[in-house]
Amino acid sequence: MIRFVTASAAAAVVLAAFASQPASARTPYDGAWSVVIITDRGTCDRAYRYSVQIVDGIVRYAGEMGMDFRGRVGKGGAVAVSVAAGGSRADGRGRLGRDYGGGTWAGNSSTGACSGRWTAERR
Repeated sequence: MIRFVTASAAAAVVLAAFASQPASARTPYDGAWSVVIITDRGTCDRAYRYSVQIVDGIVRYAGEMGMDFRGRVGKGGAVAVSVAAGGSRADGRGRLGRDYGGGTWAGNSSTGACSGRWTAERR
């Protein structure tokens, strides 16, 4: 369960990474996205896939995992997010293009530090 929470926090960070600077009324990044979070270092589970929605540059997660994430997609697609779940926390950064994006994430939990990368694809 702890590994899941850490990976979930990482996922939330990545999802939140889809946001950092103030967004205008509608952005070219708005819409449905599929995000894959991959762990490269640490004891977190290897990979997760999440569906997220970007609305007015703000990332929204429709899942029921009890994750608290915050972020925005800024000009040029710059993304920065923070995600927390249980006692775990993760932060992600990256960039979105018109249909694809990616970046890195790092987080901590009771099992230690984990880090990796994320990719996103518009749906």
